[in-house]
Amino acid sequence: MFAESPQPVPGPRHALVRGAAAAGEELTVALVIPLSGPAGVFGPSCELSARLAVGELNEAGGVLGRRVRLLPVDGGRAPDQVAAEVAALVDLGAVDAVVGWHISAVRRALVPRIAGRVPYVYTAQYEGGERAPGVFVTGETPARQLLPAMRLLADSHGVRRWFVVGNDYVWPRVTARAALRYARACGGRVCGQEFVALGTEDYAGVMRAIDRSGADVVLMLLIGADAVHFSRAYAACGLHQRALRLSTHMDENMLMAAGAEAMENLWAAAGYFETLATAESLAFSGRYAARFGTQAPVLSSLGESCYEGVRLLAALADRARSLDVRALMRAGRAVAYEGPRGAVSLHGNHVDQPIYLARADGPDFDIVAQL
Repeated sequence: MFAESPQPVPGPRHALVRGAAAAGEELTVALVIPLSGPAGVFGPSCELSARLAVGELNEAGGVLGRRVRLLPVDGGRAPDQVAAEVAALVDLGAVDAVVGWHISAVRRALVPRIAGRVPYVYTAQYEGGERAPGVFVTGETPARQLLPAMRLLADSHGVRRWFVVGNDYVWPRVTARAALRYARACGGRVCGQEFVALGTEDYAGVMRAIDRSGADVVLMLLIGADAVHFSRAYAACGLHQRALRLSTHMDENMLMAAGAEAMENLWAAAGYFETLATAESLAFSGRYAARFGTQAPVLSSLGESCYEGVRLLAALADRARSLDVRALMRAGRAVAYEGPRGAVSLHGNHVDQPIYLARADGPDFDIVAQL
């Protein structure tokens, strides 16, 4: 059993009443994370990582003298549905801030409805370019994450022919366009690409296209369970012995779900891995296990981002002495803190952080380089 169990996601009506009643006494944060759909595989890690951050903040006196409370919202649903629920919470004054990992399609639906009204900390790796007022981004972007990873694999393994496989929405599409430029910069080219709907399980046609292309490396821009199904099919076809894979969206939960053979010759780039052997990361892993027990959901790189998101919100509020969006934006120019990823700071509205390249090794990642 967990030392602290995740709370069920409340229905919209119940959430609004609960949030409104407590708003004067607590600082309520809508935690928008995938608890269903293809990305639901790492939703529990996202929630517990955020709860760890909140527990530590509350033990230290809260934020602006207020205890912090999380209100989970399922970000794995249709983007318009998620945006409507979160906007309703903001309209009623039921939440003071929004934090979470969710796909870019959800972020794009949310931003027009809440930007500038409450602080919004978006923790996912994404395509870059977000500049809306009051939106702060902790995730990796292609120029800092994908380009150096492609360059290192091109130099160390001599790969030149890239094939891109992605889900059919904004993050994979925009990142794939960047990959076209990056491949040329690394002395290679993109020899094919395929985009599939979220929730795809049958990759037979994609496998045939990869096989015909003669690719020696596949860039995976697939989410959660979709990446798991793809990797199993990839290994079943024997392609894992012929072409490397690189993912900028891969966590420990997906490694375990796919199995060791399916993840052979897979590389991942991210700002955090559970196997990161720094004092900050090891301490974080210890606190996670101590609070939630050894049977808790696997601590993952994607889940950890929600810890970062809560910590960044607290650092901004502490610096600004307010949750006013304009005050937070001014404060962001000088915000820095130490967390599981080490020392991080804001440049504009984006977190500047170390990025690592790792190779899948059974259920874990073997970190081979800092990019």
